[in-house]
Amino acid sequence: MEIIRKALLWVIPIFVAVVFHEVAHGYAALKLGDTTARDSGRLTLNPISHIDPMGTVIIPLLLLVINSPFLFGYAKPVPVNYFRLKNPKRDMMLVAAAGPVTNFMIAVFAAILIRTTFVLYPAVDLGSQTGLPHSLITTGVTILLYTYILSVVLGIFNLTPVPPLDGGRIVMGLLPDKAAESYSRVEPFGIFIVIGLLFLTPLNYVFFIAIKFFSYILLGKEITMRLLGLGG
Repeated sequence: MEIIRKALLWVIPIFVAVVFHEVAHGYAALKLGDTTARDSGRLTLNPISHIDPMGTVIIPLLLLVINSPFLFGYAKPVPVNYFRLKNPKRDMMLVAAAGPVTNFMIAVFAAILIRTTFVLYPAVDLGSQTGLPHSLITTGVTILLYTYILSVVLGIFNLTPVPPLDGGRIVMGLLPDKAAESYSRVEPFGIFIVIGLLFLTPLNYVFFIAIKFFSYILLGKEITMRLLGLGG
């Protein structure tokens, strides 16, 4: 029952962090001359158009079942035609960066809403779910918190320099042509590397440090300790 409740609380955060991430890629490509994403119907906030069975459903559920400290998910990659971009090598880096940048913007917005809630309701306690008004507030803050955490994790993870992740695309854009071509050969194996990384404890530690760092800046130490229990 607790797993079902927690899964429901993660539905909106996954939708916001994952769908907006992909739409940002497509919108950036459109602005830079490639209409492929728009023509494919991917410039929409309809989650059905973006669902990837493995990344949007199976992996988040597995991480939830094993009680992973951080949930993660991804959608179907938005199609981008490299050769239709105005300046392909440069623009591909900009398209790749649009996703993580959007996630960080979502994290900042969620953090602002969380801080505002604590100003209006300083006694809010996520450990209590009794009483309808208080339950609505705590549920809302919990969803905002999950949105914040997932957005930071998704933004950082996608900057990992492994194709087909956004970080890999950015690295290929920075490398000389021959080196970029050699580096791109990693891509067919990239998804297996990505899935392997998701279940590595050291990566969870990286996420933990990143969440703590950004939380102290965006939420302040007191709220961070109350919501996440991160001291020191």
